[in-house]
Amino acid sequence: MELSYDLHIHSCLSPCGDMDMTPNNIAGMAMIKELNIIALTDHNTARNAPALIKAAEQFGIIVLPGMELTTEEEVHVVCLFSETEDALAFDSYVYDRLLKIRNKPDIFGPQILMNENDEPVGEEEYLLINATRIPFDGVYDAVTAHNGIMIPAHLDKSTTSLISNLGMIPPDSKFTCAEVKDLTKLHGLLHAHPYLENCRIISDSDAHYLEDISEPVHTLAFPNDHPTKREVLDVLVGVPVLP
Repeated sequence: MELSYDLHIHSCLSPCGDMDMTPNNIAGMAMIKELNIIALTDHNTARNAPALIKAAEQFGIIVLPGMELTTEEEVHVVCLFSETEDALAFDSYVYDRLLKIRNKPDIFGPQILMNENDEPVGEEEYLLINATRIPFDGVYDAVTAHNGIMIPAHLDKSTTSLISNLGMIPPDSKFTCAEVKDLTKLHGLLHAHPYLENCRIISDSDAHYLEDISEPVHTLAFPNDHPTKREVLDVLVGVPVLP
């Protein structure tokens, strides 16, 4: 069974996310675009994920709680979880290591926490797009300790990617899934970085606006049409999923 996905979406909790990126709007747009699996990946936080999970229940859409982590080298890494509790525990781990610089909403944008009814329930005071005190080589163990997976984000991007910021893929890396925004660049990336030949490559929208959420063009294969969230993570990292 091929299921369509978009695993890199921002809400209004990201300062760069449009204010229309509310839980119900994201869920509704994912339904309109016939997506089966989505993930909420706000910058350095997972705290709007519970609201989106609840909002998406009416449409039968699988929502993975996650975040787009910024390492101390300012490398962006998508971190995904099957359990909300694990995502929120990782959120606390990351928040403790976030550089505490107060947000300026008039410059960077507001950072709005919402409930499943699209009602604001708070606003994050510290700027979430800052780097954390988590080095790239520490991400895999930190995410795995919280039962999640790591996916280096938009490897083809000229800024904030593993390749752009470190200039290479460290040979002792452990990740087995990576994200490429423009798949026409994949051949060149594979040639320059053979490490990627053993990774599942996915492509997501990195949507900050509703209209940018992916169309149902990218899919993952499952033995059935109702995989668990854990099975989604397993497929992403290459763990066999039994029928």
